[in-house]
Amino acid sequence: MLKRFLLLTLFLFVLNNDVFSQCAMCKSVVEANLESGDTKGAGLNDGILYLMAMPYVSILLFGVFWFFQNKKTQTSS
Repeated sequence: MLKRFLLLTLFLFVLNNDVFSQCAMCKSVVEANLESGDTKGAGLNDGILYLMAMPYVSILLFGVFWFFQNKKTQTSS
């Protein structure tokens, strides 16, 4: 089961789609930047998604560790 979970997690991290999750101000600055031929704003969207995903990943890891710890204590008692 752990192998499946790790494989699914790796699969989701490797094969991600570009999702557009920018505030209106950031989006307009990046669009203007890209229209002028500059490429400084190309990675902004990925950075926003990375920062947005970290709390969910940490909660998921905490839940997995808690589940296995709870399962281990129940089998030993």
